[in-house]
Amino acid sequence: MVLERVHDITMELIGPELIRGRDGRVFVLREFEIKDLLKVVSINRAVLPENYPEFFFVEHHRNFPRAFIVAELNGEVVGYMMNRVEFGWSYINRGKPARKGHVISIGVLPEARRIGVAYNMMIRGMRAMKHFYGAEEVYLEVRVSNTPAINLYKKLNYKIVDLIRGYYSDGEDAYIMARSLQDFQ
Repeated sequence: MVLERVHDITMELIGPELIRGRDGRVFVLREFEIKDLLKVVSINRAVLPENYPEFFFVEHHRNFPRAFIVAELNGEVVGYMMNRVEFGWSYINRGKPARKGHVISIGVLPEARRIGVAYNMMIRGMRAMKHFYGAEEVYLEVRVSNTPAINLYKKLNYKIVDLIRGYYSDGEDAYIMARSLQDFQ
C-alpha cells in the first residue's frame, strides 16, 4: 500500500488514508477486513469490559462494511470502531422516527491513545453512517464514569440525551449521547 498524502484530520470516505497524530506519529485509517477479526476481538477484550463474540463483529462487517473502521500504527491494528444504522425514535427530534447511526463499540490500545486515533475513527465512522447508510443522527452508550470518552464525544458535539440505569453487566449506569448528522460533512 503506497499512500502519499498525510492528513491531520480524516478526509476520506473509503480506502486507507494516512493521518498525522498529535505526537507526529502517522497512523492509517481504513475499513475493517476479515483478516483483522482476531486483532479487533483482542483489542475489544483488552480495553473494554463489554466483550462480543466473533460472529457479532462479522455480522456488523457484512451489514455495514463502510462504517466499520480500524486504525493501524506501525503496521499493527491498534483501534477499531464498529457501527450500524437502525430505524427508530429520534434522540434529537423527540417523537419523530429517524435513521440513527449507532456506535456499538470503539476501542484503542493504550500505546495509541491521546494522538487522535479515536477522534478520527469517530469522524470517519459518522461520515460513513451518513453518506453510505443514510443516518440522520448518531448515538452511543457510554459509562457515566468514563470521563475521557465523554469528553471526546462532547468535543464531537454529542450531548447527553438520556440515562439508562444499570445498563452495564456490573450495574453501572450509561449515558446515551447523541448528535445530529444533518450539517455534518
